[in-house]
Amino acid sequence: QVQLVESGGGLVQAGGSLRLSCAASGLTFSNYNMGWFRQAPGNEREFVAASSWSGSSTNFADSVKGRFTISRDNAKNTVLLQMNSLKPEDTAAYYCAAARFRLRLGIFSLGDADKYDYWGQGTQVTVSS
Repeated sequence: QVQLVESGGGLVQAGGSLRLSCAASGLTFSNYNMGWFRQAPGNEREFVAASSWSGSSTNFADSVKGRFTISRDNAKNTVLLQMNSLKPEDTAAYYCAAARFRLRLGIFSLGDADKYDYWGQGTQVTVSS
């Protein structure tokens, strides 16, 4: 059974930092591209960041470029989202997702939530002004 478990969310002041972690089990982690999405109340789920299966390629939403980074450790089956210079508009539930490697699934296609096979339960991030 595949499980993706997010952690690291919390309350932080604007300008602060948080690091989210996603621990994966039940799958061959290195066979999966990984992504982070977020959803604020009343809003649709939106793409935040993605990493290719190897970690050599990454993609970010324009709203987080230069502030967030994504990294993965295939030996530990984890993917991290480092969030710096947080803003109140970053407040949302953050979800980790896994997309099985496919030859025609490029890094920029990973912005589409429909490309993902598995999802975590989410972790809440709240940024106060």
